[in-house]
Formats: sequence, C-alpha cells, structure tokens
Amino acid sequence: MAKKKTISKKKKSLAKADWKEVARLMLTSRAMDEKEENELVPNKDVLYQFSARGHELGQILLGRLLKDKHDAASAYYRSRPLLLTLGLSEEDAMAAPMGKSGGYSDGRDIGVVCNKPDQDTPKVLPMAGDVGSQYTPAIGWAQGIEYRKNVLKEKEYDKAISVILGGDGSVATNGFWSALTIATTQNLPVLFYIEDNGYGISVTSEYQTPGGVISNNLQSFKNLKIFDGDGTEPEEVASLLEESVNYVRERKGPAMIRLTVPRLNGHSYQDNQAYKDEKLLKEEQKKDPLEKLKKFMVPDQVTEKTWKNWEKSAEEIIEKASEAALNRPEPDASTTEKYAFAEDEIQTIGGLLVEGHEFPTSSEVAQPEKQRINIVEAIRRTLRYELETNPKLMVFGEDVGMKGGVHAATMDLQSEFGEERVFDTSLSEEGIIGRAVGLAYSGLMPVAEIQFRKYADPATEQLNNCGTTRWRTSNRFAAPIVVRMPGGFAKCGDPWHSMSNEVFFAHAIGWQLAMPSNAEDAVGLLRSAMRSNNPTIFFEHRNLLDAKYARKPYPGDDYIVPFGKAKKLKEGDEITIVTWGAMCERCEEAVDKLGVSSDVLDLRTLMPWDKDAVLDSIRRTNRCLIVHEDNKTAGFGAEIAAVLVREAFTYLDAPVERITMPDIPVPYNVKLMESVLPTTEKIAAKIEDILTF
Repeated sequence: MAKKKTISKKKKSLAKADWKEVARLMLTSRAMDEKEENELVPNKDVLYQFSARGHELGQILLGRLLKDKHDAASAYYRSRPLLLTLGLSEEDAMAAPMGKSGGYSDGRDIGVVCNKPDQDTPKVLPMAGDVGSQYTPAIGWAQGIEYRKNVLKEKEYDKAISVILGGDGSVATNGFWSALTIATTQNLPVLFYIEDNGYGISVTSEYQTPGGVISNNLQSFKNLKIFDGDGTEPEEVASLLEESVNYVRERKGPAMIRLTVPRLNGHSYQDNQAYKDEKLLKEEQKKDPLEKLKKFMVPDQVTEKTWKNWEKSAEEIIEKASEAALNRPEPDASTTEKYAFAEDEIQTIGGLLVEGHEFPTSSEVAQPEKQRINIVEAIRRTLRYELETNPKLMVFGEDVGMKGGVHAATMDLQSEFGEERVFDTSLSEEGIIGRAVGLAYSGLMPVAEIQFRKYADPATEQLNNCGTTRWRTSNRFAAPIVVRMPGGFAKCGDPWHSMSNEVFFAHAIGWQLAMPSNAEDAVGLLRSAMRSNNPTIFFEHRNLLDAKYARKPYPGDDYIVPFGKAKKLKEGDEITIVTWGAMCERCEEAVDKLGVSSDVLDLRTLMPWDKDAVLDSIRRTNRCLIVHEDNKTAGFGAEIAAVLVREAFTYLDAPVERITMPDIPVPYNVKLMESVLPTTEKIAAKIEDILTF
C-alpha cells in the first residue's frame, strides 16, 4: 500500500539548499511575471501569459536536485521557475512569450510551453498546451532509463529519474491515471510532483478528485510512496523534495509529492478570479512563498538591505533581458513550414539517428523466396529481423506477449527476445502511445500496437502531440515511433473493429501513413517505418491479413519500400484507377471482368502519396476513378481529386469519380456491409460510366 510521508519539525533542520541561489531564482521568476503582467501584456508584446506566482519555491528546489544528465522533467505551462533553475536564460525566457526568434520554439508555440534538449544536462521534455498530456511520455522516458540500464547495460543510467509536474486539476485526466498505473505496476523511477493550488481554472479540487486531496485517495496503491506538505514553507519543501527525489533515485520505487501552493494570480492573465471571494484572495496572499522565504532568510542569513539589493538586481536583470528580447528579430517566416517532417538536419533529441545508429544494408530490389506467406507472417518475420539486428527496438501493446497479438502478428517474439523487449501493456491507448513517445525521446525505437483503428481514439491527444513535436520545438525534439494498427472490414463488419478512417492520419501533422495491400509491401513498408526518423502509422487491413490475394513470397531481410512511391498493379491507357489497401483486389477484379486497358495504381502510402505517378498516368489515360473504403465526405480521395482538377484539368476527358463508403459506420450484417462497401460490381459499373462519358 502507498505510504504517506509528511515532514516533522525535527527533520526540517536537515533541509539542505543553497538558499541564496533559491532566492535569486525566485526573485527572477517573480520579476518576470511582474514585467509581463504590468507592462508586456498590456502593451500586447506578450499575448499569452501564465503566472507562476505562488508555485516557484518547490519547482526551484526540485530543479536544484535534478543533476543527472539523463534526468528528465515533463512539465506544464506553469513550470518556468523549473526551467530557469535548469539553465534557461532570462532572455530566452522573456523572448518566447513575445514570439521572438530563437529560444525553444522559434516563435512557433506559446511562450511558456518549454523544452530543454541539452545533451549533457537534465532534459525537459516538450510541454504541451493540453492538460494531462505530460504524464505518459515521462513514463516512457523512465522505462527508457531502465531499458538502457538493464538491457543495453549502460551504467550511466543507474541513478537517472523521470519527474512529472502537474497541477491538481490534471489528476482527473486519462494521462495521469494511465501514467500512475504503468509506473506502479512496472516499478519505474518516476516522481509525480503535484502542485495543488485548489483550482483547475475556476473549478475547485473537490470536482477534480473526491475529497479534493489526491494523495489521500492513493493510499491503497501498491509501489507508491507518498509525500505531502506545504509548498510555501522553505525547510519543509526542501526536506520533502530531497527525500522524495532520493527515494526514486535509489530505485525504491515510484513516488508522489503533493505540495499545497497558492495560485496568486488567475489561471492566465485574462482570468480575474471573480470566482474567489475577497477573504480567500487575502488568505492566499498571506501564503506567498516568496514572503515566507524572505522571513526564513532575513535577518538570520542575510540582512534586509541585502534582500532589497537582490530584488533590485532581479528587476534590473529582467529589464535588460526584456529589452534584449524585444529587440530580437521576428522569426523567419520563410522557414515556418520546415520541420513538419525530418529534413537534412538531425534534431537534438529523439530516435536512433541522433545517436548515430547504423542500420543493416537495405535494398528496393526484392529477393523473393519460393513460398508465399500471408501479411501476418510477413509482419512477424520483419519484426523478428529488426529485433535481432536492432537492440534498441521494442514491441509492445495489449496482448502482444505470450498471446502473440489478437491477430498473431507477434507470436513467439516474447519468448525469443524477452519481456523487456516484447511486452504487454495495460488497457490504455493513451498510455501505449504516450509511453512510446517517451521511449523515442530516450533514443529507442518503439513499435506500439493498437488492436483496432477505433481503439486509437483515446490516444488522439498523444498521437497529435507526437506528430507536431518536431515542428513545435523547431527540430529540437522528435519522436519517431511506429504504431501498428489493424482495421477495415473482414469476414463481417461492425462500427468498432472495422473502422478504416485513414484520412484522419493523413490529416494529422507530422505522421507518415502506410497501407500495404500485400505481404511483400508489408515487409518493405514496415522495415522503412522502423528505420525512419518520422513517426509512422502502419495500417494492417483485417481482410488482407490472411487473404489469398495478399500472399506474396517473403522479399528478403534487406527489402524496403520507400514512402511516397506507388506501385502499378496493372498497366493500360483507357483509365487510371487510384486505390489502396483492400480495394486493390476489387479494382483488379473489376478491370479483369470488363477487359479494359487500365492503369491500376496502389498508392501504398497516403502520407506522403505519389502525386507524380498519378499525374503521369492521368496524362496518358485522361480519365480517373478513385476507390477507397473510408467514408466519402472529406475522404482522402477528395484530396487526390482536388489535386487532379488543379494540376491535370486540361488532360481530363471525363469528371474525376470516386467510389467509397457512404458516410456511415460499417454494418455488422454481411449483406448490409457489402451493400455499402465498394464492390467489384460497383467499380466495374463506374468504369463503364466514365469510359462512355
């Protein structure tokens, strides 16, 4: 059971801290907030402002304890004092909310959404603007620490830890509970640092957690040591933080420290806190940790005059930093579109290329074996080879271990490579993807399985944040992961297991999307994905996993298929059919049935997609039919059609047509399902219509 730890008066004297440095940092942070609130925001030099007033003391003391270069903190928008403690310059800290060039996002993200990628000092993982999304990536970092220490035998990770900062409002989120579950069941070196200011914007803690005190509710959690205290009392906070950090660093298990703090300003500058009465506002001001720190230090450690000199010095430093920040140039607008995907420059943190990992040789030329295999076996063999040759690759998800996955694609991999490399997860897609992101940050190659496309919905926040990480941090961080995801119709349909919806991921910024139609392409695309410096959705169509049509010989251990390169399944000059996934078979059948001369193009990847191949074909055939299983409205076929109308209009002798699912879920009943899916007959009829237009 979790044990709750509070500080005793006897132990207060054990607190160790460089209080002069703590005071300097605290006064600096406070001077920043005052400069923004009193001048920069009213002048519209800063457009978003989130004050750290009342939260500074614990963050600074925590930052002073993060000394291992492999330590990482996953923080949130009220965590600037921590960043200052870990080395963020005053000028960068002031310039970022102004949207000026340089800093941790080069004007791309809200100024207090920070990151710190320095190689030889503790890291701060990319923050996000959504509440609770900071938790599960930090769990991935913690597991990465243990993997590099225990599996890769890298001794320098022996004492490293992962710290997650969150407010009391964030304890109601999926991310918090998923992270808590993983940390405690896997006994990871994680410290949950909860700042409880009593409010989530205007909603009190009682609405976030029963009773309003999360640490009280976690007493029954196994493998969780709980520390609880007043975040405004210098000695108490210092002692609790030192004890809690050491507890995790010494590998006694995960821990949580909850500190009560006042939020001395509104949630943001625009929040006037009208939901608090005057009495409460006055009580909170009396709890100001800066005033308590002054009382603690003056006159026992420094004189009143010295303290005032420190205040004046902090104000002067921030004045100069603010002026320098205001004088910085605006970000270069010509580079705004850079870094949605990996470019020539390698980012500072994340994935394998940063560390100079070298892959085995690869080839686009298949060396097929004699025996044909299905897609399931193709995936399994590809995963096995990459696990054999890449010690930093991990495979995980629900049921991927001894069961071998719900479709048997990971069968026997755990017994061959061990539970630390192929492992089951709790039933939390948020946790699966967030953990993968953190593992990628730590320099590993995670291959995560989501059992069915529909089940990825709870992970949408992590998926979106993963894809935008490189852009948001101006190429400082990236999280190259592979997410395997079956979907589409099979022996029957249904709204839960048969969803396709690939356009969602084509629209998601920063993601590659592969949709192989056969075993050979599955091998080549999956291998490309696992060696890529971009995150990839690898869509495994359920109807193709063991289909006769999709069976091909294994193309060899070095075979790859580049992303963005379509395959011509049939060649002709009367019409171009553009398709992917399970529709490839039906399109080929329709062409054979009619005996027409047709180009049939299997795009294979939708992000990127082979626009040139499609345009080249249209310029010869002058007619086009697009066939896909996803819904019609705003499906990916609409994107292709829009490009053709713009770039091939003068070559078209008939309207560009689409055959798709209607805008409904996939029905369970087989006849109902076939009545709405694109069928061979529907495709053939549409081809005839286009040819006779």
